Amino acid sequence: MSDDYQIIIPPSFIELYSDRRRRLTVPLETLRDRYDLCEDLANQLVDFANGIHHDLGVAEDEVLARCRSGLLEKPAQVEPMEAHWIERRLAELLRWPWPEPGGEDEAENRTEIGTGQGRGH
Repeated sequence: MSDDYQIIIPPSFIELYSDRRRRLTVPLETLRDRYDLCEDLANQLVDFANGIHHDLGVAEDEVLARCRSGLLEKPAQVEPMEAHWIERRLAELLRWPWPEPGGEDEAENRTEIGTGQGRGH
């Protein structure tokens, strides 16, 4: 049986399902399924988030927080760690800043979620 999965899963998502030794805590197929779901949700939220921001004048950080909150509404289809990843991926897709642990000054040094590459590098 060949492995025809061609999508590269970014390290930031793999970290959600890795232990301290960087071993996966779920089967590879599960990781792929969860990534596909989260990436699809982030992409589907782009137009919605843009509309809320531009049409209603809601601040970018508030739009992202509302999206994360909505993802966690019961019955939630994503885990809290996935919702946070989706929120950050959505910010990246929209080219909006997102809050960093330890301060926003770290934003220049962060790794972009979808690409695994830092901004401006």
